Amino acid sequence: MEPQRHILIVEDDSKIAALLNDYFVAAGYRCSHVADGLSALAQVRNGGVDLMLLDLMLPQMDGISVCRAVREFSDLPIIMLTARVTEIDRLLGLETGADDYVCKPFSPREVVARARVHLRRSGAVTVSAAAPSSVASTVVGANGHVASLQAASAAARLVVQREQMRIMLDGQALVLTPVEFRLLAELIAHPQRVYSRQQLLDLSHEDQRDTSDRTVDSHIRNLRRKLGEHAECLQSVYGVGYRYEAER
Repeated sequence: MEPQRHILIVEDDSKIAALLNDYFVAAGYRCSHVADGLSALAQVRNGGVDLMLLDLMLPQMDGISVCRAVREFSDLPIIMLTARVTEIDRLLGLETGADDYVCKPFSPREVVARARVHLRRSGAVTVSAAAPSSVASTVVGANGHVASLQAASAAARLVVQREQMRIMLDGQALVLTPVEFRLLAELIAHPQRVYSRQQLLDLSHEDQRDTSDRTVDSHIRNLRRKLGEHAECLQSVYGVGYRYEAER
């Protein structure tokens, strides 16, 4: 039996925290709760947290500051909870490194469902690239050409496993949100093709939620951060959008 995943609820409203706790426990998760940002940061540093539900407005240290601090040492999945529904606040949360956001009032079932997706994805962090199998995958080699998994060489950098919604970088799974996966997989599948921000926006949100093309810039920044030394493969095209350029 797999150990229970640990959800850290960071919320200064005790009623909201209790509601979330009840739904996550009913779904089979283990929860703990803190009511301020400094305590949240300390608990994450101590380890053992699998996902953090992070309120934006907190005493001592606000959610944005907590998120920034955590991102300096961890890729822990973070879902921000906020009553601020303006675009700038949503963008600020994503630019800081949050994986997702939920606006209050929210459905606890939706929060659990979103958390489940992020936990499933983060659980693949240490998975190594599998041996050739029947898994539908796309491999992009150093020359930018797309090949089958069976034909991949040691020079391959990125492997897209669509059925698992997973992208491997040099044998390690990237920790990606669903939006980040859709964007990066599409760009990888069409190297050197230039996508406008609007095209990427249409790809990024299947539910067509109210966003702007600036949201795409936020996602690209997060992807570049996660790609590390390979970040330059996501190239900006001035005044238009972005393209994927395979490393040579």
